[in-house]
Amino acid sequence: MKTYLFTSQRLGFRNWSLDDLDTFSEMNNDDDVMEFFPFKPSKKDTKALILRMQKMFEEKGFCYFAVDILETNEFIGFIGLCEQTYLDEFGSFVDIGWRLKKSVWHKGYATEGAIACLDFGFNTIGLNDIYAVAPEINIKSISVMKKIGMNYSKTFEHPKLLNDKRLVNCVLYIKSKIK
Repeated sequence: MKTYLFTSQRLGFRNWSLDDLDTFSEMNNDDDVMEFFPFKPSKKDTKALILRMQKMFEEKGFCYFAVDILETNEFIGFIGLCEQTYLDEFGSFVDIGWRLKKSVWHKGYATEGAIACLDFGFNTIGLNDIYAVAPEINIKSISVMKKIGMNYSKTFEHPKLLNDKRLVNCVLYIKSKIK
């Protein structure tokens, strides 16, 4: 049985293992899963992301968590929090994000998991604000942002996507801890 940092009704959130590499790499090569990303990462890139998330978890106590369905222990992708620094006006900020394999889409896992991660971020880590960013054409992720109570802040040109006319215009949503 796997050890989870926290759970939601149907999902378990944990640190990454290199045992996740093959499934995660396969998921990262799915055209539909990666529709709103500028490229599909190689297996080497995927391993580097897993190692970066492990390091972030060790240093910060959070990351884009590996997520399993509790009932089956099936690894389905990630939902979690990640420190970002690409928006100069905010300096360092914590972003919430998700990437799930296509076979589990339309079951409410992204919304359920994001709500659990917001709770973890606000009540366990003690964050005051959590941000979410998506290309403005990614209606599915924007819908999740709205469902979890995030508020639209602005539309901006993503500095890491300036050479990608399809993805460069992004939206920023913010949720603040209720005091």
